[in-house]
Amino acid sequence: MKIGIIGLGLIGGSLALDWRSLGHTILGMSRRAETCERAIALGVVDRASPDLALMAEAAVVVLCTPLGAMAATVEALLPHLQPDAILTDVGSVKQPIIEAIAPRWPHFVGGHPMAGTAESGLEAAQRHLFVDRPYVLTPIDSTQPADLETVAELVRSLQARLYQCPPAAHDRAVALISHLPVMVSAGLIATCLAEPDAAVLQLAQCLASSGFADTSRVGGGNPELGVMMAQYNQTALLHGLHQYRDRLDQVIHHVETQNWPALEALLQQTQQARPQFLR
Repeated sequence: MKIGIIGLGLIGGSLALDWRSLGHTILGMSRRAETCERAIALGVVDRASPDLALMAEAAVVVLCTPLGAMAATVEALLPHLQPDAILTDVGSVKQPIIEAIAPRWPHFVGGHPMAGTAESGLEAAQRHLFVDRPYVLTPIDSTQPADLETVAELVRSLQARLYQCPPAAHDRAVALISHLPVMVSAGLIATCLAEPDAAVLQLAQCLASSGFADTSRVGGGNPELGVMMAQYNQTALLHGLHQYRDRLDQVIHHVETQNWPALEALLQQTQQARPQFLR
């Protein structure tokens, strides 16, 4: 199968590497000619071009651009697509993307691989990034079953864990387990940086170890991606942030009132619940 990938960053490049290794022909598109040349040289794609006309050969086209660029990219892409070409995406928010694209193209299937690293760009692409990671497809009433199955089979070939759910449910869930952690983690880093005593701040930076590395990782990721999460999933993210603030106020109250049994009960509850999110 010829698969087009628009956007040769971490996710697009990693998808290309895996599918190419399975025998698919990968057609890449990036705005920068240097990225296209590099992708060919690294063996990430078979061919690449800054021109969307290359996508006319593809049976499936995967949008791996930033959320803010997807609508404009699709508008420019549509004249080049085969009439029965399947279009899918990897955006971390689904409802607004589907509302923008599905009315314009009948063969669209919303998708979101729940995988990544703190790195970005083509050089960060890697094989097996999606193995045993969730990959969500978000069909709607107008989604054609054959299109959904084609994308689902491509996802299965990555050895990812395939899930299907409505777009709105996806956005609420990822607000809690993906978008909220980015903001909380960023807030943790910003809190540390706000320490007024330079000597204490320097000491904290020297002493930071695995615990801080774990809790701060997503807050140190791509700022553009974080802003897009907030902009396109604002309602669900705000709901999660308000819930988090309520829980944080509860912790503050327990500490201020020295209610150690209540604090311990809360920490026991979270200790027991955490494995349910890390299956």
